[in-house]
Amino acid sequence: MKKREMKMEFSSQSENEGFARVAVGAFIAPLNPTVDELADVKTAVSEAVTNAIIHGYEQREGKIWVTCEIEEERIELCVIDTGRGIEDVDKAREPLYTTKPELERSGMGFTFMEAFMDEVWVTSAVGQGTRITMRKRIGKG
Repeated sequence: MKKREMKMEFSSQSENEGFARVAVGAFIAPLNPTVDELADVKTAVSEAVTNAIIHGYEQREGKIWVTCEIEEERIELCVIDTGRGIEDVDKAREPLYTTKPELERSGMGFTFMEAFMDEVWVTSAVGQGTRITMRKRIGKG
């Protein structure tokens, strides 16, 4: 099977989180994911995009890029922003850790991404942005 790729760019508005979920879901549909696999991928995308909007840009205007590659039954998703970056990635990945308790953030974004995807990498630089890379094999049943 040939590698398939897609890339999209959208503004960092919370309304676009649903767009990202649907677009990625449609792109991976030819793999015939189970309902659970599709929900897992869409939730992981949702969490990553929401993190970029809330934490990366702190509700200010910016751009978010989502890429997806499919090779065989493996998908690789990247969610990229050029926002404020993460000062301590290890701390940010701790369950229940949040820098926005006043917004009633649960601090579970990375935990959900890690639970629903097979692999998650986070690279970030303060003042330059964050890249979240996630992989999942579809149909590993």
